[in-house]
Amino acid sequence: MTTGSAIELRRTTDSDAVWSTLIDIYVEVRADRLHRSHYSVERFGERLARHAAEPGWEAVIGFDRSVPIGFVYATTLQTDASWWRRMTPPLPEFRTRIPTVALKEGMLRTPWRGKGLARRGHEVFLAGRPEQQATLLVNPLAGNGKVKALYESWGYETISEQQPALDGPVLTAMLRAVRVR
Repeated sequence: MTTGSAIELRRTTDSDAVWSTLIDIYVEVRADRLHRSHYSVERFGERLARHAAEPGWEAVIGFDRSVPIGFVYATTLQTDASWWRRMTPPLPEFRTRIPTVALKEGMLRTPWRGKGLARRGHEVFLAGRPEQQATLLVNPLAGNGKVKALYESWGYETISEQQPALDGPVLTAMLRAVRVR
């Protein structure tokens, strides 16, 4: 394992070229949950395929030498996207009219956590996006609330909640400006 400065971040819009890398990282990071239907590899593959077909799909993958260590991927939200319609409570209409990138999935393999790499990958990813705001969903129970607190430290604010899958958890919806001053 090397220091954070030796990590290479690669941007891609070709989901087919990185499919197996994303799946492999997912399997390792979610190993303790793969037995649950919502977290199964098959369901992740279905979500990945659906997301990769959406406008503006893009990923940033981190590599330590040639070893993939984590990724973030996102899509551009349309103003009529189900993402907005599922919010409870609903958001004011002006909020859904602002060009928005939705971070759909992000994860980092355990040996590389706690080194600032997740934030670095996140910020590099957002720096290359044309949208004005970024949104994501987080399980408020993940890491006993630590994951949500991490996103808050990156400038995200809670705006609503939603449950995208009937067999999945209720998630907190968060939002921030793409470029934080």
